[in-house]
Amino acid sequence: MTSIIKSFLTLEEFLTLSDTDITYEFVDGEAVPKRLPLRFHSRLTGQMCLILDNWNTRGEVGIEWAIKLKRRGKDWCPVPDLLYISYDRLGDIPLADEACPVPPELVIEIISPEQSFSDLSEKAVDYLNAGVDRVWLVDSKVKKITVFYPDAPPQTKKDDDSLEDSILPNLKLTPRQIFEKASLL
Repeated sequence: MTSIIKSFLTLEEFLTLSDTDITYEFVDGEAVPKRLPLRFHSRLTGQMCLILDNWNTRGEVGIEWAIKLKRRGKDWCPVPDLLYISYDRLGDIPLADEACPVPPELVIEIISPEQSFSDLSEKAVDYLNAGVDRVWLVDSKVKKITVFYPDAPPQTKKDDDSLEDSILPNLKLTPRQIFEKASLL
């Protein structure tokens, strides 16, 4: 079913869009379609989700779970490829079938062929400014993961570089492990 979407929406109107097969993000009052994931993107998303799920006992891991955030003072509802949010951060907030109500600790975005590292780097900074603790930009072409921090310059990890991080206690992982599990090496 094709639906007509208004050019300017409130966040509440955006969150009620349900009669469409297209995934949208809410940016500056508009529903912006997300890129169609292709094979490498799909493999990475699936394998990274499995890795995080197998490690995780203290929170939620979500695939394309929308997040209610603020961007430059306006409502923003991005849909990252993956996210991790701890139960500590969620607190007593009951989870329903809705957008993530608070900024997660980790957002993972996988660069699609028609996206640029530069564009997603800007988005990573927007995530950090909205309260996300870490953003991983995963580049399947060059087999690298760039980690963005709120209080330090980004670091690009490759091969056997460690992705260990205090926000992911006891998770020992390298880019090589991720790309091998996704059958991309």
